[in-house]
Order: sequence, then structure tokens, then C-alpha cells
Amino acid sequence: MRYLTSILIFLFLLACNQKQEAVQGQWIKGNEQKKLETIENQFRGFDMAMVETGYRYQELYWAGQDENWEYADYQLEKIQKAIENGLERRPKRAPSAHHFLTVTLPQMSEAQKKRDTVVFNKNFQMLTNSCVSCHAMEKVPFFTVKTPTERQSPIRK
Repeated sequence: MRYLTSILIFLFLLACNQKQEAVQGQWIKGNEQKKLETIENQFRGFDMAMVETGYRYQELYWAGQDENWEYADYQLEKIQKAIENGLERRPKRAPSAHHFLTVTLPQMSEAQKKRDTVVFNKNFQMLTNSCVSCHAMEKVPFFTVKTPTERQSPIRK
């Protein structure tokens, strides 16, 4: 997130600079178009959205196991935002993500409102199945998603 914040600050400063010679980083070179292309390249495509989603998927699972419902809600919101941001960069992925965004995530949100681990786990399995289905539609079925077995984050309730 710090990296994204740095880029956004850079873009803001670039937009505010009235001179032709804008402030440049060590690796951002060229005219304005080339600089924007370089920054856009750093954001990459949908793969970076999936990296964030994978991390938040694990955090969501452990939040449910801990009955840390506020943290689970937070992770679900961030999963949605990561996918929506990824779709801005790669709109051709939208048909595959549609069901996940419009059905799976809202169902998971409703399940979390019950504040019941049994209900959460049932819906988390449906969420996992939806991930696997989306990967199959995108012709990357080898990206198999499984329920986490080892906690990597230090966040606990």
C-alpha cells in the first residue's frame, strides 16, 4: 500500500507542477506520456489484483475462525475493491468476475452478518468454489484455491 500511495503522491505532484520540467524519480524517464506508461506498467494487470485478493482471502478466513467479524468485513470490502481495481486495468476479465462480484461477495457479506462461524465456513467454501470457477473461466485452472491451513499473518483477535 505504501508503494501505491507513493505513486499517487507522485502523480499529484506531477499534475500540480506548472513547469515543463516535472520532478522525476530515478527510474521514471521521458516525456509525460512515457512517464505515465512507466507508472501504468508498474501497476501491471490483473495479476497484482489477484496477489492482493489472495492475501485478503487468507485474512478473511482467519478472521472468521477468530470471530473477528469487523476484520472479516474489512477484508471482504478490500477483496471487492482489489478486483474492481483490477478490472479497470483489464476489463476483459469482467465477464468471469461478474458472478463473484454480484452474487458470491454479497452472499459472503450476508453470512458474516450472522456472526456465526459455522455459517461463515459454509459460505467461505462457496467463495472458494467461486474462485476456482472464475479461474477455470479464465483458462487458468491450475490456479487452484484451497482453504488456508497455516496462518501467516500476526493479526489476531
